[in-house]
Amino acid sequence: MVVDLRQDQDLEQLLERSKTDPVLIFKHSTQCSISAQAYKEFTDFAEGVQDLFYGVVLVVENRKLSHAIAERFGVRHESPQVLLIKDGQSVWHASHWSITPDSLSDALKPYAQSAHQRN
Repeated sequence: MVVDLRQDQDLEQLLERSKTDPVLIFKHSTQCSISAQAYKEFTDFAEGVQDLFYGVVLVVENRKLSHAIAERFGVRHESPQVLLIKDGQSVWHASHWSITPDSLSDALKPYAQSAHQRN
């Protein structure tokens, strides 16, 4: 399930879900070709994972929220960037060309009981 992250309350909703399941946050720049490619890989991957909750923040359009995410999780802002959140904490992150289906799958493996790959 995707959540468009536009306001603090959207982020809080996703973080609440992280108490029971891992969630991903994708920070996407609509003005960057690298981000466009990473976004495609990310969404292709995410749509193939059963019961995966993820949020997308458009960093140019929602700059304040994007910076709040960086500050809250202590992860330097980059875009494209993906953060794996569990129990309200960032447990993994990647940016740019490091965002691949393999890296996302590896990051989620410890939480496989919550997010199962579709056949």
